[in-house]
Amino acid sequence: MAILTVSGEYGSRGREIGRAVARSLGYAFVNKEKILEDVRGVGDKWEQWAKEYDGRCPTTWERYDWSFQGFAALIQSAILNYAAKDRVVLMGRGANFLLAGMPHALRARVTAPLEARVAELAKRESITDKAARWLIEKTDHERACFIYSLYRVQWDDPQQYDLNLNTAQTPVEESVKILIERLAERDLAKSEASQRDLEMRALAARVKAGIMTAPGLLLPTLDVEVDGRQLLVQG
Repeated sequence: MAILTVSGEYGSRGREIGRAVARSLGYAFVNKEKILEDVRGVGDKWEQWAKEYDGRCPTTWERYDWSFQGFAALIQSAILNYAAKDRVVLMGRGANFLLAGMPHALRARVTAPLEARVAELAKRESITDKAARWLIEKTDHERACFIYSLYRVQWDDPQQYDLNLNTAQTPVEESVKILIERLAERDLAKSEASQRDLEMRALAARVKAGIMTAPGLLLPTLDVEVDGRQLLVQG
C-alpha cells in the first residue's frame, strides 16, 4: 500500500487530517511521540538529547556536534523503518524529504492563513489571540530551522511536496477524502523494485544510526548511501 507523509504548519490541523486518514485506512499513525519513544529505547542519554534537540533550532555548535548528528540519524532510521513496513502515516520530522523519489509515497503539506491558525489555536488551547500568534510564529520558525539543519532544504517550499492543501480553502473532511483518493492512485505505483529501494534506504539509515550511536566511536563525518544493490559507507 502507499505511504503518506504529512507536514503541517502549526495550527493548520495537519495532525487531525493525518490521524483521520490513518483511522479510515487502518494505517499506523507515527508522530513525534512514537519516534521519540523509539529513540528512548536506544539509551537514557539519547532520550535526554531527544528532549533537548527535537523540533527546535539547534545552535551552530549543536548542529555539528556528534550528539545532534546521532539523534538525527536515529529519527531518520525510525522514519524509514516505519515506511518500509508499509501502511503508515508519517507526521513531520522531514519524512517527505527522506521519501523523495519514492513512487508509492504521497508527500502532503497542510497550511492555513495565519489568522485562521491563530483563531484555531486560541480556541483549542483557551489562550489569547496574541499568545496564539506568538506561539505559532515561534513554532513555525523552530520547525523550519530544525528541518533545514537536518536536510538543508526549506521546510515551506511547496515544490518539495506532491500535494499542498490549504484548510481555509479545503476543509478537514474534504482534505481527508482527497488524500485517501490520491493514496489509492499511489498504490498502483508500488512494485517489488520500489519496495526493495525503500528497504535499502531503511537499511542504510539503520547502519548509519548504529555507527553514530555506538559507544566509544566519535566520527566527524559519516555517510552511508545505497549504491545499486549494496551499501557504500564512507567516513
